[in-house]
Amino acid sequence: MTPDKTSRERAEQSLANSFERYLQDKGKGRGGDGGNYRRNAARELERFAEWAAGDRGADDWTGIVPDDVDREPTFEDLDERVFREYARHLGGDRGLKQNTVQTYYRYISAWCGWCVNEGYLEAHFAQRASAMAPLPEDDGRKPGDQQAWTSEQRHALTRHVDERARDAVEAYTTLPEDTGPIDKQRARYAALKAARDRALVFVLAYTAVRVGELLRDPNDPRRRGVRWEDLSLDDGSMDVYRKKQQWDAASLPDPVISPLRSYRQLMDPPTERWPVFPTFDQRTLAGLIQEELAERGERPEAITEYRDEYARDLLLALDEDIRPPSITTDGARSILQRLSEAAEIDIDHPKHDYLAPHGGRRGMGEVLVRAFGYTVAARYLDNSEEMVRERYSHIEAGELGDVATEALSEIDG
Repeated sequence: MTPDKTSRERAEQSLANSFERYLQDKGKGRGGDGGNYRRNAARELERFAEWAAGDRGADDWTGIVPDDVDREPTFEDLDERVFREYARHLGGDRGLKQNTVQTYYRYISAWCGWCVNEGYLEAHFAQRASAMAPLPEDDGRKPGDQQAWTSEQRHALTRHVDERARDAVEAYTTLPEDTGPIDKQRARYAALKAARDRALVFVLAYTAVRVGELLRDPNDPRRRGVRWEDLSLDDGSMDVYRKKQQWDAASLPDPVISPLRSYRQLMDPPTERWPVFPTFDQRTLAGLIQEELAERGERPEAITEYRDEYARDLLLALDEDIRPPSITTDGARSILQRLSEAAEIDIDHPKHDYLAPHGGRRGMGEVLVRAFGYTVAARYLDNSEEMVRERYSHIEAGELGDVATEALSEIDG
């Protein structure tokens, strides 16, 4: 088949026929079926296809296929005018913020570029100046990504979780000798949960590790959450799978070591392959234990009797080395919501009414930039110095403002 004939056949295909191949190429993990980018791109491609077919948009919008033609939109129907109209639709009809409009259009533009390389389109219409003209100006901010924990908030949260963990551990370790087995288990479980929460908060507050590098991401099979084998408490380091798609060592500063060491001693994981931050979700653990014990040959009634001997399935999992999954990034947000409320922390932010995980990273970035400058901060944050300067430009602006004020005082005085 000649290249011209192949291109012609692809141009006559419906838009949706290309989506799976594109998403496969852009996905992560074995088979290309993981990754947040794939999930978000799939959503926007589906919306674009619906809009192109006339199923989404203004009431008088009939799609990109001529009115006298009865078929699905194909690549032959695409040109820069189509993408210009879609940019206008994103900017006006959906009531989106300007930076969100830019983000959504980039998903469609990236697919358009891929289609050029694969022979579906003859030109990258989405990148033409006329196509992008209706897009609003990007203000350079990411939606909801501006929260930074202040020193007061960081101290309030870490002090709260530290007190809770100390009280729970003391209550467990000072139980009377005649305490029943179930009551002992309940006390140990409460101590474990409080110690886990403390360790998680301290890691988020002081390491500046991205929450997606620390915990499990259901959309990316490679991000299974850090395990104890990834930590070296003596060296003060932790191996994490970085945003740049490779393993790297992150620093564990002194404030983090003691909470992690105390937590590990209390948990006493059966193997080093256990997650540092396992889920405590009862439904997840119950299903996991029933499935694992059944595979080991236990009968249902025996499994029920065995589980009845434990106050919580997590404790049974520890005894039987039934490894649970790590908590997810969404799980961490839920934990921080609960802890922020319990600690009664004053939070003034347009999107988050709690201390969000990324705010810990940004807060640590603020501390490092102010104390050591952009170069050191960039190394610790695993970012380029250029990006750190851009994201923390308000610090330099404030310092320059102080210099200007001092200069005015000297000259005018």
